[in-house]
Amino acid sequence: MKQVGLDGFRELKTLELHYELIVVGGGLSGVCAALTASREGVKVALVQDRPVLGGNASSEVRLWALGATSHMGNNNRWAREGGVVDEIMVENTYKNKEGNPVIFDTILIDKVLDEPHIDLYLNTAVFSTVKSGESRIEKVIAFNSQNSTLYHFSGNYFIDASGDGIMAYQAGVPYRIGSEAPGEFDELLAPDVEDYGELLGHTLFFYSKKQEQKVQYIAPDFALKDMGQVPRVKNVKVGEDGCKLWWFEYGGRRDTVHETEEIKKELWKVVYGIWNHIKNSGDYEGADYYTLEWVGLIPGKRESRRFEGHFMLTQKDVIEQREHYDAISYGGWALDLHPADGIYSDKDGCTQWHARGVYAIPYRCYVPLGMDNLLLTGRIISVSHVAFGSTRVMATCAHGGQAVGMAVALSLKKGIPVKAFMEPDTVKLLQNALLGKGHYIPGIKLSSGYNLAEKAHITTSGTLQLEKLQPDGNWQHLEFSMGQMIPVEKKIPAVKLWVKAEEATTLSIELRVSSKPYNHTPDVLVDRFSYELIPGEQSLDIQTGAKAESPRYLFLCLMANPQVSVALTDRRLSGIVSVFNSSNPAVSNFGKQTPPEGLGVDEFEFWCPKRRPAGANMAFELSFPITLFSEKNLVNGFFRPVHVPNAWVAGLEEKEATVDLQWEEPQTIKKIRLFFDPDYDHPMETVQMNHAENYMPFLIRNYELYAADVRIAEVSDNYQTINEIVPETPLNTDRLTLKLKQNHSNVPVSVIGIVCE
Repeated sequence: MKQVGLDGFRELKTLELHYELIVVGGGLSGVCAALTASREGVKVALVQDRPVLGGNASSEVRLWALGATSHMGNNNRWAREGGVVDEIMVENTYKNKEGNPVIFDTILIDKVLDEPHIDLYLNTAVFSTVKSGESRIEKVIAFNSQNSTLYHFSGNYFIDASGDGIMAYQAGVPYRIGSEAPGEFDELLAPDVEDYGELLGHTLFFYSKKQEQKVQYIAPDFALKDMGQVPRVKNVKVGEDGCKLWWFEYGGRRDTVHETEEIKKELWKVVYGIWNHIKNSGDYEGADYYTLEWVGLIPGKRESRRFEGHFMLTQKDVIEQREHYDAISYGGWALDLHPADGIYSDKDGCTQWHARGVYAIPYRCYVPLGMDNLLLTGRIISVSHVAFGSTRVMATCAHGGQAVGMAVALSLKKGIPVKAFMEPDTVKLLQNALLGKGHYIPGIKLSSGYNLAEKAHITTSGTLQLEKLQPDGNWQHLEFSMGQMIPVEKKIPAVKLWVKAEEATTLSIELRVSSKPYNHTPDVLVDRFSYELIPGEQSLDIQTGAKAESPRYLFLCLMANPQVSVALTDRRLSGIVSVFNSSNPAVSNFGKQTPPEGLGVDEFEFWCPKRRPAGANMAFELSFPITLFSEKNLVNGFFRPVHVPNAWVAGLEEKEATVDLQWEEPQTIKKIRLFFDPDYDHPMETVQMNHAENYMPFLIRNYELYAADVRIAEVSDNYQTINEIVPETPLNTDRLTLKLKQNHSNVPVSVIGIVCE
């Protein structure tokens, strides 16, 4: 037994710990920052005030992580974020395609615990920031209520991923809360503060469950009684819960930092009151058999402080897709603002305006004013309130986290300050380091000289010459206009299609391209045709004398006609996809974006894919083959389809294929990274969506890698985008051979890229 007598005062147990990098905040941006830095050899402390990782994506809040793909509801093709966040989302889709938020917690914990250079501190809340001079943080002090321990974390560098910006706030970095006036940055979307409000609120979700027997519900006394206060209560449906209740929002007219507990209590009133309405109003058929399974215990925060950096991203940067010399990340979610009154508002739950494509985010947005060893990530970066409507979503935040994690790693490795990456020449080091790990930056490719594979003579067992996709699938009824994206160089081939008409009718067909080659909005008409169809099946030959200005995607658009169907193929292949001019109301896609004048956003149509197992390609035959799938794509510096497929694709009938790299003289190779196709169009929402597959069909699951004739790797059942092979000792070889096998019968072998270092 231990017995301790009366003391006048006792000190808490205190630990003094030093790391090269302290990451405060264990949401997706903090996790990705920590993982990226640690994999470059940086000793990292990841300090998280909650019992799990993931922030709003965790089982405590249960919001799906999304980014530029926008639920597959915009024109941002192949836009899912790459790098570590892609690795996490692919892992989750493989292990947890049903979207269980508790399992997603374990995905993140596994990733962090697997890293020997990360020490994880859960339930550890930073409350004090200590500076050594005006521009440097010396340490942060945190308390863990579970083990009653104080931690003093000193470090070379600090990353604030805390959501409310505890470090940046205490360090004295200038910040903003609320909306800028329209005139400050010429932002015509800046809201009317009195009418609309200037802050997004917090949200609490609930989960319900259907039982075999009727379940009684007696509401707590604090539950909201008057449903007349909730104009949108009519939108509630039995069995619809979790993220679909994103509009259960409140707090936009309160202090979203210091009044969070009061906001949470109000949201509890709303949740339990609405559930009482569902159960006991008599308005919901079948509600008797549902029980309330889970209600959020902490609210998911959207907006609070935004800290000022060396550049502030604004509406025009997003809508005009402005280029930035120091681009290190990107976004693609809509400019998505919410009425401050939230669930009590009679306005729509959100106002979303999309850009024509993804936009770049510069490094300067992540570097706070006045600080030398602090970087920002997550929702607190330097953006206006309007631009924040897009940058705030979690996959975008996570992608930025990777960038600042790499910036710290390079700073330590090269002996240069993190602020140096704001310089045009120096930032190229950061950009290339990120690109080589699968990170995507719009319009920027891996520079020459960063990949030994560039020097090799590359041959393959065969390469796709895309000339025909057989009509061996179903028929697609043209209830909506359908487009087939086909990569072309300058000359456009004639195209043969097979259609079926219910009666004599006229079918309109348009050839379109995007006004920017890196975009996928078909906003430029190349040619237009009109065909008189007779009842039954027939083929159409589409010939144009027009040419493309540069290699890019051609949109072969069959305009809506309910009397017509087009033949489909069962074939799917990397960099080829069909799109539809239909709608996705969840992201304010109603087929066409038609803004009122004076908002500063563009009018254009939405042409979006359908999720598998739907969304098959059109069957077609070309007058000459498309040759954009060559082995040159393996080393062209792009690691996803953009303006062209950027993939080597084997012949359609090849289920086993070989890639051979031959150098004129032996190379010393320490690492080999293979980039496979994880279908960057698939949003891979982390919870609730119940995805159709856990393996992406374009991905290579089985392969062998040889150095000369010695096998150095054999992989079976791969499901990840990037496979890194690190030999025990560096290879000295003049030849690498990759033998690949495709498991999907209707998908050819493909590889996106090979990097040797």
